[in-house]
Amino acid sequence: MGDALPQELASKALEAVELAKATGKIKKGTNEVTKAVERGTAKFVVLASDVNPPEIVMHLPLLCKEKGIVCVTAGTREELGAAAGLEVGTVSVAILEEGEAKEPLKELRKAVAGDAPEEPEQPKQEEPQEENQEETPKADESEAEKTEEEDKAGSDESSEESSDEKSDSDEKSE
Repeated sequence: MGDALPQELASKALEAVELAKATGKIKKGTNEVTKAVERGTAKFVVLASDVNPPEIVMHLPLLCKEKGIVCVTAGTREELGAAAGLEVGTVSVAILEEGEAKEPLKELRKAVAGDAPEEPEQPKQEEPQEENQEETPKADESEAEKTEEEDKAGSDESSEESSDEKSDSDEKSE
């Protein structure tokens, strides 16, 4: 799952969730967190360490890595739920707006980046590829439009021919 944090940093991550809940904006639960990450609105993701079965959140670290969002594992479901202001546990929380949690999150990002300095660079490399892929369909679209116009022109000609044939057959039947 996400980067497992030492106890000190894990408690800091839970504290950041509490601060963001009080002064910022968070999303709770795997579905909401997944949507926030896919939309690029999540700034930080925290996963519980005791998710069972782990497949529930297994996609989140990979998705976060693609989007350049820090994803960490901290605390149990109950601890994470309590930090998010819930009476029940939750397996994942996304921080959308940091509020007063800006400083703790900054420290957590540095700590996680220290473990894996390559992560922030990878999304930048992927973005140009996506732009190139977007440009290619545009060229295909213009070619497709041309062929559609040619098809229409061809169908107009064939409809004229068929109308001539009909008039010939009309004359013969008279």
